[in-house]
Amino acid sequence: MARSYRELLAWQKARSLAVHIYKATSDFPWSETYGPVSQIRRAAVSVASNIAEGQGRLTAGEFQHFLGQARGSLLEAETQLAIAAEIGFLERQLLTSLENESYQVLGLVNRLIDSLQERKRPTKRLAA
Repeated sequence: MARSYRELLAWQKARSLAVHIYKATSDFPWSETYGPVSQIRRAAVSVASNIAEGQGRLTAGEFQHFLGQARGSLLEAETQLAIAAEIGFLERQLLTSLENESYQVLGLVNRLIDSLQERKRPTKRLAA
């Protein structure tokens, strides 16, 4: 396992996604700054933050819990971006790009969760 959250590809990609979401939402109407813009940005930042916080915890179970939180925030951000696109705040092409990036992060987070679950399973001994 990585010594630092910064070494985790999931965290690196989640951080990059958050930056791209910040840039994508900068063109939203000013009147939406304290509504959808704030909510989408918070969810996006929460993904990378939860990965980092979980990696810094003492047990694999705690890490897994925070990865679950990261997953939830990621799916929340995806939903909010889709709604923003339906309203006309986000171009379809940009939404597709962000969704693809999000899908990559989701896969990495899922694999981290799987690896932590594998660690918890007892190993079976082969009969001699």
